[in-house]
Amino acid sequence: MTQTRTTRLERGRSALGPALELVHTGQAPTRAVLTAELGVTRATAGAVANELETLGLITVDPHPTAPVGTQGRPSHRLAVDPRGPVALAAQIHADGYRAALVGLGGHLVATAPGCGTVDADPAQVISEVVRTGAQLLKDTGRRCVGAGLAVPSAVAEPEGTALNPLHLAWQAGAPVRDTFRACLAEAGITHAAGGSPVTGFAANDLNVAALAEYRHGAGRGAGHLLVVGTGHHGVGGALVLDGRLHTGSSGLALEVGHLTVDPGGRPCHCGSRGCLDVETDPAALFSAAGRTPSDRDSLLAQAGELIRSEYATDARVRAATGRLVDRLGLGLAGLVNILNPDRIVLAGLHRALVEADGERLRGVVADRSLWGRSGSVPVLPSALEHSSLVGAAELAWQPVLDDPIGALGG
Repeated sequence: MTQTRTTRLERGRSALGPALELVHTGQAPTRAVLTAELGVTRATAGAVANELETLGLITVDPHPTAPVGTQGRPSHRLAVDPRGPVALAAQIHADGYRAALVGLGGHLVATAPGCGTVDADPAQVISEVVRTGAQLLKDTGRRCVGAGLAVPSAVAEPEGTALNPLHLAWQAGAPVRDTFRACLAEAGITHAAGGSPVTGFAANDLNVAALAEYRHGAGRGAGHLLVVGTGHHGVGGALVLDGRLHTGSSGLALEVGHLTVDPGGRPCHCGSRGCLDVETDPAALFSAAGRTPSDRDSLLAQAGELIRSEYATDARVRAATGRLVDRLGLGLAGLVNILNPDRIVLAGLHRALVEADGERLRGVVADRSLWGRSGSVPVLPSALEHSSLVGAAELAWQPVLDDPIGALGG
């Protein structure tokens, strides 16, 4: 490295993390945009981009091009390196688990599901999903920067314990993060920068899904993003304020599944009745449609397929979908009154509901909410196929985004 480049890199080292995040989230497709966003000189931006390329995190197009239809100065295109390291992401739900490898930019490199009964001991399913992830790493030959676990429960910080796993047989307070880390070490998954075990993180599945949608999906650009969605059982929610998750004092914020939308409705696991949790999840759809799900696939996948394939042709499916849409709209209207979001993104089965009859859903939200009547609140389907997995990977990528050289030992 030349003295000039060394000086530029030292001047721009503090910009490495912000620069990587700009490329990671698609906000800096060229070196010219990177220069402007960072507020540095072209030379410093060039040194920063080259260092990130040396670390194997991004690629820099050696042949700069000018924007189509302009006479501007050509600029080098930037992109995440498709051959770069990955984060191991794991999601546990009531019907089993899924493991994935996720690169920068939220790109899924590989994924593998596992279905079955989740044991009362969290270590059973966590060890299974970790072994599945380890096999994906072996098969692809990728380096790993860390691991993230998404679970259907609020996760207390700093303890890393599952506070309310209502849809699993786990005891409240199960040490999911420590168990995850122990399983990663047992599986021999080591960090890309050396031989030490990777660090594991754990969080609520809807919280990390919201983070993924904010950075890579339908929530991009929102200042106050509300995400509501169904898992395989139950309903969760999350709020992203100016890029940061709002989790409350102990990780229990936005437990929207226990918002009552029908006081005389179905009994809920929390002890109340008519909660979103039991009025708008996959089980509620099958019950309202008079159908019985099979054991061949996850409940969430079957519910989504039922709407996509039979909504237009079966009156009972259409009526059941309408019932869930109305209940969901009531819940969203209450949340809009309280939170005043500038965008709502719906995930899981709720994504299928808004795709099936978004006009009806938006109408209920507008009619039943003060802010909805005074100004339209966009209600959008999630853009990511596996948002909780992508979000779990974001937890593992964060140390690299904060300090690329420190995290990767450059």
